[in-house]
Amino acid sequence: MGQNDTLSIKDKTIEEGIEAYFRKDTPKIKSSYEKLLNLYNKDKDSTTLAKYYHYKALYFKLKYINDSSFFFYQRSKNISKLIKDSLEVGRRLLSTSLLQREVKDFLGSEISSVEALQYLEPIKKHTFLESVYNNLGLVSDELNQEKEALNYYDLSLKTNELTQKSKRKETSYLFTINNIGLLYQREKKHEKAIEYFKKGLSFDSIKIKYPIQYAFLLENLAASNFLLGNVKNVLKQYEEVLEIRKKFKENDDLPITHINISDYYKEFNNLNKARYHANEALEYAEQTHNNKFWLESLQKLSKLTTGRQSKAYLEGYILLNDSLIQQERQLKNQFAKIRYETDKKEKENTFLKGENEKKQTEIIKERQQKTIGWLASGISILLLLMSISFFTFRRKKTLYQAQLQKAQVRERERKQIAKSLHDEVAGDLRLLHRKLEKSQLLEEAQKLEEVKDNVRNLSHQLSSVSFKKVNFVDQIINLISDYFSPDFVIRVHDLKEIDWEQANSSIKRVLYLSIRETIQNCQKYAAASKMNINFSVHKKAVHLTISDNGVGFDTETCKKGIGLQNLEERVEELNGKLTITSEKGKGTNTSIQVPLNV
Repeated sequence: MGQNDTLSIKDKTIEEGIEAYFRKDTPKIKSSYEKLLNLYNKDKDSTTLAKYYHYKALYFKLKYINDSSFFFYQRSKNISKLIKDSLEVGRRLLSTSLLQREVKDFLGSEISSVEALQYLEPIKKHTFLESVYNNLGLVSDELNQEKEALNYYDLSLKTNELTQKSKRKETSYLFTINNIGLLYQREKKHEKAIEYFKKGLSFDSIKIKYPIQYAFLLENLAASNFLLGNVKNVLKQYEEVLEIRKKFKENDDLPITHINISDYYKEFNNLNKARYHANEALEYAEQTHNNKFWLESLQKLSKLTTGRQSKAYLEGYILLNDSLIQQERQLKNQFAKIRYETDKKEKENTFLKGENEKKQTEIIKERQQKTIGWLASGISILLLLMSISFFTFRRKKTLYQAQLQKAQVRERERKQIAKSLHDEVAGDLRLLHRKLEKSQLLEEAQKLEEVKDNVRNLSHQLSSVSFKKVNFVDQIINLISDYFSPDFVIRVHDLKEIDWEQANSSIKRVLYLSIRETIQNCQKYAAASKMNINFSVHKKAVHLTISDNGVGFDTETCKKGIGLQNLEERVEELNGKLTITSEKGKGTNTSIQVPLNV
């Protein structure tokens, strides 16, 4: 078989795979990526291997196995990085950012999108740049950042004008117009939203050429009219959307249509039809793992039913909501771990390649190098200076290492105390709590439950944090994600600009705990809406500055709490310095400086 035949088979397999994805034909996608693996085993072409991992990610995405999909996107991206294929790197980063947004990892989605821009902007791939700007707009909208979202949508429309005329250009334009309308709809600016929905619907032959986009725009137009009280054609439009989505098997979007129809019937007190469509929404949401509408369907059914049935739906809602919160956090941690492991593997490969090149260079240099004589007086002076410098450095290093060991010992003590509180004290309290409940001493049992929770919280605060499984950068991103919300926006700067492998674990632990303590204090006392976290390295020391726009306080009169006192001790153990400046009404600024070494 010749090379041209192999290329033809490869191109055909890639085309079949992407068509299967859009048809949601998982067996066909699996067949495609298995063919690509066989081709790679024959020709050892890295682009084939990258595409194999790409299609495997698409397969798991359709199976709703998000962590596996994320993993294979990362593998595909890293191979494309090695062969310097900027387009494929940017596309895979776009895919991961979309996946992260779907599971509500908005900070992770924003980071992946910005990284995608770094690869796509230099090569001016406007088609994919448009999608990145659109995703950044959606993320900003989710975080209630209306101005930023509109700016990104505007960039998306401007980029759309630069793309060549194609079906993708037209569908992307309609997608952006619909998103802008939805932004105004969520802001309850329905007249403005309707302008954009009508603008999209006026597109040439949209119903025939792009029925899916037509359905989105028509449904959103109906929703805004319904919320304004203009109900004349609303039901007819919803039913048209329902028919289109069933025809094209757009099951992912059927829950919202049924929810909208349910709301319509509820408004006119037709509760039987309202319940029917809420049940249909629930069924499709469960089938497609659409968590948002799954919850909304359960909530609506709890209000549309009575008695035990209503209670059952409400309990289902509470259980699912708790489960999804836990699931979202686990996915964010899993994504961070996958990023760390794949990036680590990539660094190892780069390091080995560099070491090999270094050895080859050394061999050449050894053959060419000639012995250079030193003047006797120069050697004597140099040796004297080196001796003085060596012993001074050694003394400082010994003191620094002693401080590190002291910090590590205290960390182990905290960890042991935390373990005892969690395993022994909390366990005994649980047994006593059960005895009080059995004895019908419910008020005492409730108070004991609060004590038990306080003990568990204390054990978590005392427990250490490890950077072995998840690296420092991803730990910080996860920490910020846990507290990040539309009402409390946290921005981190230059986190990735520092080589954290040069920092001791004790240093990273102090920085991590400093950020956590500062965020918790800010949320508890400062009433802040914004926080900025900045990292830098200057004169062989890590500098961390954290500022907020909260109410501030008088540093002369306010005493430091136990948390801040412990934090100050940790910093000083590493020869570091903690400074807190604040004024009433002007926010708070926390500055930490820790030496990297001596």
